[in-house]
Amino acid sequence: MLALGCAVLGLDPAPAAAQRIENTVAIFAALDKVTAKISKLEVPLNQTAKFGALKITPRACYTRAPTEPPKTTTFVEVDEVMLDDKEKRIFAGWMFADSPGLNAVEHPVFDVWLTDCTAPVRTAAPKAGPGVPSASGGGQPGATGDPSLPTEAEPRRRRPPR
Repeated sequence: MLALGCAVLGLDPAPAAAQRIENTVAIFAALDKVTAKISKLEVPLNQTAKFGALKITPRACYTRAPTEPPKTTTFVEVDEVMLDDKEKRIFAGWMFADSPGLNAVEHPVFDVWLTDCTAPVRTAAPKAGPGVPSASGGGQPGATGDPSLPTEAEPRRRRPPR
């Protein structure tokens, strides 16, 4: 019945999927529990950053457009360098910036969590439709690209009464 009602009104019954933005740099916060020092780590994809005895290698980092609900995610591999110089994988999986405790690196000395992604590879263009300004509109109500129509920067003038 819902599909029929949506078809009559010309609406799409499927929810719109938010476009994800691919980024080339993952930003982590890292805590040294011994010194209580928090460091910001900006790590390009497929490169490794060292923090104490940890090696952090992000493989993918995604965000959403500012007009969408935030969802910043990264796939990361974290290795610990042991005293005998062998490496042990202690974490491989997805981290979510809005839920840092969900998939956290569990280590007795260090904590690492995702805070953001930067340097987008490509961004998705917003879909035009009702309530969504077009690219020519500049994002302002009333700005349709027609110079004869007023914009917010140029208020409508009233003619004085006679």
